Amino acid sequence: MLPLALILRARGSEVEGSDRSLDQGRLAQKFQFLREHGIPLHAQDGSGVTRPEQILVTSAAVEETVPDVQAARRLGVPVMRRAELLAQLFNAAPRSVAVGGTSGKSTTTGMIGWILHHAGRAPTIMNGAIMKNFITPQIPFAGAVVGGGDIFISEVDESDGSIALFDPKVAVLNNISLDHKSMEELRGLFRDFVGKAETAVLNLDNEECKALASSLPAGRAASYSLGDRNAGLFAHDLLPSPDGIDFTVTERSAQARVRLQVPGAHNVSNALAALCAARACGLPLAEAAEALGGFTGIKRRFERIGTANGVTIIDDFAHNPDKIAATLMTLHAFPGRLLVMFQPHGFRPLKHMRNELVACFAENLQRDDVLVMPEPVYYGGTTERLVTSEDIAREVTARSREAFAFPDRAACGDKLLALAKPGDRIVIMGARDDTLPEFAVDLLKRLG
Repeated sequence: MLPLALILRARGSEVEGSDRSLDQGRLAQKFQFLREHGIPLHAQDGSGVTRPEQILVTSAAVEETVPDVQAARRLGVPVMRRAELLAQLFNAAPRSVAVGGTSGKSTTTGMIGWILHHAGRAPTIMNGAIMKNFITPQIPFAGAVVGGGDIFISEVDESDGSIALFDPKVAVLNNISLDHKSMEELRGLFRDFVGKAETAVLNLDNEECKALASSLPAGRAASYSLGDRNAGLFAHDLLPSPDGIDFTVTERSAQARVRLQVPGAHNVSNALAALCAARACGLPLAEAAEALGGFTGIKRRFERIGTANGVTIIDDFAHNPDKIAATLMTLHAFPGRLLVMFQPHGFRPLKHMRNELVACFAENLQRDDVLVMPEPVYYGGTTERLVTSEDIAREVTARSREAFAFPDRAACGDKLLALAKPGDRIVIMGARDDTLPEFAVDLLKRLG
C-alpha cells in the first residue's frame, strides 16, 4: 500500500490512510515517512472516511468488518482493492511490464527497473519490496519510483487472483509452483496472464513455464535458461561468491559477462528474466548486462545484517518451499552451520503448504543445521489454526533434522543465541512482517 500511495501522491492525488499497524504502535518510522510526504493518517476506526467523494482503497488483508469499510458502506463511498487501482494506472501506461511468478518477482522487478532507469528511460516502478538502488535519505522506503517516461513496471500477484486485472505489453513469468493456490488454479491464471501480452518472458528451467512457452504462437515468447542452450538467453560459466555471482549470457551470436552483487543461481535466473524484459523494451544486450552490475539488491532478500563474534546474521524473505530451498542451497555452497528461524506468514498458507514445507526443510537442511519456528504471523481477522509451527517442527524432526517450535519469536531468539558459535550463520526467514529486520538487528546487538 505504501508504494501505491506514494505514486498517487506524486501524481497529484489527495491521499490519506489508516493501518492497523499504526493503531498497534508498530512501524512508527514508516508512518512518519508517509506523513512527511503529505499523507495524513487516521486511526482505523472509520474516522478518516467522511465524504462520499472519497474512494476507499483496501489491501487484500482488510475484511468487511473493518470500521473504515463499514463507514464507506454507510456513506456510499466506493470501495476498491489495491490491485484494482494499481491495474488502472498500469494498464493506462503506453509501455507496461508486469512481473509474475511464485518466486523472484520483487528482485526481477527491481532489476528491470534499475536497467531501464540506468538507460535513461525514466520508468515508473511499483514493487512489493524496497529497492536498495533507489534508497535516499529522503526516501528510505523505496518501494516505488515515479518516473517521467512512458514505461510502467509492476510486480503482480497471483495469490489473490488480481493478476487477471493486468494487461501487460511485456509479461514476465519467473516460475510456477505451489504457494497460495492449487496448481490447477495457478496454471489458468498464468496462462491468461502471458496470453494477453505482446511479449511473454518465460523460464525454460521451470517445467510449467516451459509448457506455456510451447503453447504460444511463434515470436510471442522470449525465453531464458541456465540449462537449455536453445533458450533466447542462456547463462553459463557461473562463478559464485558469498556476496555475488558472475556469469556469461549468450543471445544467439552475442555474449556479455555479468557481475551480480546478489548471490545464488536463482538470482542468475532473475537476471536473465530482467535482461529478456529489457531486450523487449529495445535495449541492447551489452547495455542491459552492464547496468545489472550496478544492481545492489532488494531489502530482505538474502540481506546480510552483520557479523558479531564470528556469527553472521542474514535476513531473508523466503516463505514458500521454492524460496526457502533457493536460499538454503545458496548458503550451503559455502562453509558454516545454519541456524534458521522460519516464521510462517499465516495459518492458512501453513496449512496449504504443510507437506511441501516439511519436505523442503528435511531435504535442504544439513544434519548439523537447526530449525526454530515461532507461531505464524497474526495481526487480527478471521482464520482457522488447523496447522501450527509445532506440527511442522515435529514432522521435520521425524525426518532426521533438528527442529524446535516455540510459542513466540522471543523464545526463538533466545534459542538461536544459545546455540550460536563462531562460524555459524543465523538466517531469519519469513514474510508479511515488517518487524523481522528489527528482530535480526536486535539479535546482532545481543551477539555483540
